[in-house]
Amino acid sequence: MELTRVTLANGIELDTVDIGPKDAPALIFLHGFPESHRTWRHQLAHLSDRFRCIAPDQRGYRGSSKPQDVDAYTPDKLIGDIFLLADALGVETFTIVGHDWGGAIAWGTALAGQANGRVTRAVVANAPHPAIFQKLLYTNENQRQSSQYMRGFRDPANDALVREHGLAAILMQEVKWDRPSEMEAKEREALLRDWQDRDAAFGMLNWYRASPIDVPPMDAPFELPEGWTPPPLPRLTIPTLVIWAMDDRALPPENLEGMDELIENLTLVEVPDCGHFVPWEAPDQVNTALDAFLTKTE
Repeated sequence: MELTRVTLANGIELDTVDIGPKDAPALIFLHGFPESHRTWRHQLAHLSDRFRCIAPDQRGYRGSSKPQDVDAYTPDKLIGDIFLLADALGVETFTIVGHDWGGAIAWGTALAGQANGRVTRAVVANAPHPAIFQKLLYTNENQRQSSQYMRGFRDPANDALVREHGLAAILMQEVKWDRPSEMEAKEREALLRDWQDRDAAFGMLNWYRASPIDVPPMDAPFELPEGWTPPPLPRLTIPTLVIWAMDDRALPPENLEGMDELIENLTLVEVPDCGHFVPWEAPDQVNTALDAFLTKTE
């Protein structure tokens, strides 16, 4: 898929796939860690005959801008990039679609976009709602154990490892939820090449380092800290599709509990026997869910 270099009003440049009819309803696809726009390769091919499909390599990834300061990756800036990308491409309203970290940014984009009228629908695949995830990290042993890799990603003691060997080295050290046999060999080879870019490696890690999420160590009490309250987020009222792979080792199904109380117009599709990377591990199920949702809510 051809990439177009798009310069945002804030100076960030994003390599972006922009395919499909320019006058069709727009879908903006956000990939997660540690991938690229190609997370959505099956969905872009499936939907671009009838939607304008836009999929950037987000800041810090591949050839897109890779500022090295941690503060350049705070959630407000990452969410801001999406609206500025839409502006640069002349897109007034859009459906936001995200997976993993891209799903986290999709939640924020949807909440902001329902307020300003620019986001009409949201699709999130295996990315926890911000009002649920932090509570689970405090109280749920399964989720806390699954998220200990984030502490390793944030630890500057690992920087020398990344500088010497690239991102793959810290992934091998910290991640226990990857299923490499599920990815096509050519796609994995391309990712391994991408991960050798040291600026991109630290750009990707900075998404974790700039996040306000608190990941306690395993020996901390499994209880809410005194005085802690969930973030004061409004209910999401736009039509929202949540797709959840049920064998995700990083984000277990406990993340679905209570989601119906946070989203007024929720469609939930569970994908059994599938790991974290559901857009390409189960593309047919994801495409079917997207077709049904986009038709129902058009």
